[in-house]
This record gives sequence, C-alpha cells and structure tokens, in this order.
Amino acid sequence: MDIKDVENLAELAKLDLTEEEKNKLLSDVKEILDYVKVIESVNALDTETVYTIHNVWREDELKHPLFSRNLIINQFPDSQDGYLKVKKIL
Repeated sequence: MDIKDVENLAELAKLDLTEEEKNKLLSDVKEILDYVKVIESVNALDTETVYTIHNVWREDELKHPLFSRNLIINQFPDSQDGYLKVKKIL
C-alpha cells in the first residue's frame, strides 16, 4: 500500500486529507495489515475449542391464563369478530 492508495480511499470516502493526515493514515493502515499477516500466519487447525455454545434464555412456555379470551370478550361492552371494539380515538 502506498500514498496513491490512501489518496484513492480518501477520494472514495469523500475526505479532504492533508499530507500529514495521508501519511499518518498510510502508517496506520500498514500497521493493521502487518497485524493481519501475523494473525494469518497462526496455525489454528490443531487447536481445541475451549468454549461451547449454549442457550442462556429460558424456553417459552405457555402458562394457563387466569382468564379465558371468551370471558374477557363477553364482559366487554362491544366486540366484533373476536376482537374488542372501542371508540375511534383520532
């Protein structure tokens, strides 16, 4: 990667960079790419998995409601097609 690549990236990102910012960005990107090379060189094929995936959430369980749907609908002043009918708000 060179300064032309940084200028191209800055243009694509619509950034106006000073020469100092371009040089700093070039240095930072080179450091990141060097670190990626180090990570790529690690042989992780023989490593053993030390974690297991498990669900920490409880299962959804249907609990018996205290009131039945029909009981509530029958006690409401007005209903239509199994829904509670209310006056228009807006």
